[in-house]
Amino acid sequence: MPRAGKIEGRITNGYPAYEGKIPYIVGLSFNDGGYWCGGSIIDHTWVLTAAHCTNNANHVLIYFGASFRHEAQYTHWVSRSDMIQHPDWNDFLNNDIALIRIPHVDFWHLVNKVELPSYNDRYNSFSGWWAVASGWGLTDNNSGMSNYLNSVDVQIMDNNDCRNYYGGNYVIDNTICINTDGGKSSCSGDSGGPLVLHDTNRIVGIVSFGSGEGCTAGRPAGFTRVTGYLDWIRDHTGIVY
Repeated sequence: MPRAGKIEGRITNGYPAYEGKIPYIVGLSFNDGGYWCGGSIIDHTWVLTAAHCTNNANHVLIYFGASFRHEAQYTHWVSRSDMIQHPDWNDFLNNDIALIRIPHVDFWHLVNKVELPSYNDRYNSFSGWWAVASGWGLTDNNSGMSNYLNSVDVQIMDNNDCRNYYGGNYVIDNTICINTDGGKSSCSGDSGGPLVLHDTNRIVGIVSFGSGEGCTAGRPAGFTRVTGYLDWIRDHTGIVY
């Protein structure tokens, strides 16, 4: 059975992301360090993450421009009232998406936004496309949280193949899955972190779930498919793309 990114992530068999390589990623420390997630800057005042990260959260400290986990260019504290969780998020991890309203941030080479997909991509499965996942999570099943930002190159797989592992309740049309051949994965985390296409540098996935067998078992990892929520994002943020 899949499990939600155990709220502490794993970028396994990846590589260190040099300073400024992933300027759109943020670290999210919820409830005074109770748990850690990733997120993505999508506008000067908005961060995109997973609903299972914001669920039960009272507040979050957001780390911007951090290569080392707790050495950010700056931080912002945000309360529960500025978190918008998808109303249809459920125990099957469907609709695992949330928004966090943030104080205005200026963009520069260490802190910048990631582009959202185009409406023209709404019916693109992206099967076979290559993407990069990033985070500060565990680097193997037995390690502690990584202090340094890591990335991993992964290939998006067909949803029907992913359903063979997890079933149709978990893998819906608005899920996107990656192959984890060679143990390369985001696995159970960095929950809420980004999956970004190599070719277009657009975010297409949000880390949602991994296999309960562990992050190096070769099972697919599941993400929320961002193209399925473009209207929802626009309605809450006003972002036009």
